[in-house]
Amino acid sequence: QAQLQEAGGGLVQAGGSLTLTCVHSERTRSTVAMAWFRQAPGKEREFVACIRWGGGQPFYAESVKGRFTISGGNVRNSVNLYMNSLKPEDTAVYYCASSQRRVNSGSYRAAIAYGDWGQGTQVTVTS
Repeated sequence: QAQLQEAGGGLVQAGGSLTLTCVHSERTRSTVAMAWFRQAPGKEREFVACIRWGGGQPFYAESVKGRFTISGGNVRNSVNLYMNSLKPEDTAVYYCASSQRRVNSGSYRAAIAYGDWGQGTQVTVTS
């Protein structure tokens, strides 16, 4: 099974910044998209941001638009999430995901579009 490894989580005060990184140990050419999701305690996993190789701009959940930036490497096996102006409500476990499927852009907001997942990294934002 392909492996995704996240890093960069931690504890930060509101208004601060963190950068999450994710590296896929195997897939390169077959990767179509990579994304970040997050899950807060007692809540369902939710989409955060997605980047696709081969066309289209990155896109974001409304709750993070303007504060978070997703970027990918030239080799299709790594993605970063730059998080600025963090809020306590951003506190969650953040998961990296990779997709080898070509679907319509809206579908990449759904977890089911992704076949490979990391173990998650905790982000805690204090007020």
